[in-house]
Amino acid sequence: MELLRSKKGFICDMDGVIYHGNKLIDGVKEFVDWLYKEDKKFLFLTNASSRSPKELQKKMEKLGLDIGEEHFYTSAQATARFLASQAPGCSAYVIGDHGLYNALYDQGIMINDVDPDYVVVGETTDYCYEHIYRAMNLVNAGARLIGTNPDMTGPIEDGIAPACKAFMTPIEATTGKSAYYIGKPNPLMMRTGLKMLGVHSNEAVMIGDRMDTDVVAGIETGLDTVLVLSGVSTRETVNDFPYRPRLILSSVAEIPE
Repeated sequence: MELLRSKKGFICDMDGVIYHGNKLIDGVKEFVDWLYKEDKKFLFLTNASSRSPKELQKKMEKLGLDIGEEHFYTSAQATARFLASQAPGCSAYVIGDHGLYNALYDQGIMINDVDPDYVVVGETTDYCYEHIYRAMNLVNAGARLIGTNPDMTGPIEDGIAPACKAFMTPIEATTGKSAYYIGKPNPLMMRTGLKMLGVHSNEAVMIGDRMDTDVVAGIETGLDTVLVLSGVSTRETVNDFPYRPRLILSSVAEIPE
């Protein structure tokens, strides 16, 4: 625990670590107060693509936390940065909510449902047959397939909900093409997070609730790793994986001294 508390940079997942749906997890306020008091550099990094950093800031504000917009980074932003670096001025057919659309617009990526360079899939609440049909045919016509994150499900206040990979699966199955997923555990997102904090990997820790995204992302990027049991993973499911976090805590409430 002393090694954890000595780290300069803290990268934290959000769903299952900070909140469930619209409910703040017990002890989070004290954890955030501790980050500020100890002058830690921190970033809330989420695979969810639906909301913008500003919306996440407002959500946290409603939950009683005053955190600047600069402390949030989403898989939608990571996806938009990746596409802009790969093909400046490209276009995309998008399945997702406004957080993804806004991130793409900010990077100069045009929305195109006729002959796009990419088909980009994120989370949305209005997924339908039309999305699958159009995406399938655009990919068969040559568009490259991109997913904002590889999560099949995500935690919500009263259980779990389908996430990006659940929406992507019919498109992959009908085209025979595999998507490239940008969010955790892809090191692209983690390395950008470290640059935003201005710390080296050995000075930072990844705190998450999922073994298959958060913990493996931390390990592969060279960060210290903490699994919290306030979200998806349990002590039993940890044994299903060939790697382990350095620490397992009930929640971030255990971190402040």
